[in-house]
Amino acid sequence: MAFLFAGSAAFSPNVAPMRSHARATTTVMETKADLEALAVKLNPQVGYYNPTPLADMEFWGQSSEATIGFLRQAEIKHGRVAMAGFVGYVLQSNGVCWPWALSLDGTTFAQISAAGGPADQWDALPTNAKLQIILFMGFFEWWSENSYVLAQSGEKHYMRGGKPGFFPSFNKGGIPHPVPLELFDPFGFQKGMSPEKKEQSLLAEINNGRLAMLGLMAFIAESKVPGAVPALKGLIKPYAGEPMAPFGASDTILPGVSEMLGFTLG
Repeated sequence: MAFLFAGSAAFSPNVAPMRSHARATTTVMETKADLEALAVKLNPQVGYYNPTPLADMEFWGQSSEATIGFLRQAEIKHGRVAMAGFVGYVLQSNGVCWPWALSLDGTTFAQISAAGGPADQWDALPTNAKLQIILFMGFFEWWSENSYVLAQSGEKHYMRGGKPGFFPSFNKGGIPHPVPLELFDPFGFQKGMSPEKKEQSLLAEINNGRLAMLGLMAFIAESKVPGAVPALKGLIKPYAGEPMAPFGASDTILPGVSEMLGFTLG
């Protein structure tokens, strides 16, 4: 479950000039008023609730509209990761795994699954497997943040008026790849969907993502501090390691890992 522990924080925007042949796109810079309206659509009972000043801030000296674009993108992306992570955590906690070998040295997924809960399973992965997964996630980050790639799909960066949550096409990015499917909507289920239906689908995705983020963090908290989440007491395998550390004692072959493991907050 690499996506449980490998960070997916968004990077600062790439604002390289767009090519003139790219399709025209609609610039949408959302404001705080748009967030308030969105909140009512997401949950009319709760409405707009923001105990932090984030929506009023200007990250990296950008405008408040650009900052809201960043926050919207971050929420949608982390919600998607959390939904996958929630399902994966449940499956892995119950011993569900692939029936074949994980690596060329003969290590099987079953052996990794036997290490304990999902966090222990991550620790049990070979170092090369962890690096492969993290680099793979890094590629997705770079691809989704690249202004040229976004332009080929008719979009802009989410801090420059683009649509938060949009993931650019692989087939239109100019890089040959052997997989004919896209990461987003690989089977084309949304191609014939009306704009109204797409909006409702995105609202449901945001709500589900928020719930999944809370659920996944509850799993992790309970595994680290048994009893922290009373409703999960006795259901989650305890974990003695550091859930926020991407590497452990078995990864000291990598530079800086030993120093990282020895670091404690004073």
